[in-house]
Amino acid sequence: MQLKEKPVYKEIDAVIEKYNKPGGLIRILQKVQDMYGYLSEDVQIYIADRLKLPISEVNGVVTFYSLFSTKPKGKYTIGVCLGTACYVKGANDILKKIKDELKINEDETTEDGLFTLRATRCIGACGLAPVITVGDDVHGRINPGEVPKILSKYREKDVDTNIKNKDKVSCFRVAEYIKE
Repeated sequence: MQLKEKPVYKEIDAVIEKYNKPGGLIRILQKVQDMYGYLSEDVQIYIADRLKLPISEVNGVVTFYSLFSTKPKGKYTIGVCLGTACYVKGANDILKKIKDELKINEDETTEDGLFTLRATRCIGACGLAPVITVGDDVHGRINPGEVPKILSKYREKDVDTNIKNKDKVSCFRVAEYIKE
């Protein structure tokens, strides 16, 4: 499949040029995902075409490794630890509260692109159980009643960031841009 040259693909070409070595596919995919937040089907096809690889090989790598995403992720990934200590101390109730507050299920992203929800296994903070992570931040010893306050902290932070960076394109707009 031949894709039209788009300005966004010039950035991908630069990554391919830098990392196109034997065994470089994973590095290329990581860098491209870092740029756009996920690896759309169009981007996978483009990378396969440029590397002269079957799309099945590129997509096989993308779908095999959990670090890659084929769907846009939110600015903040919320991880709810469901390891034994957290589960026993009510992590399931926290997960339910987050789902209710955000109106999404696990592995989904809010319509505004702010949050993606993931259920995780032990994150190694058992002494703080139950624990959630929001991006790189760890919130421990929480209860479902604290969820709205935690979420609002990130919503407020995002409003401040959007005011400062109003001209930047989000990863959600990249998919639309590529298809234009």
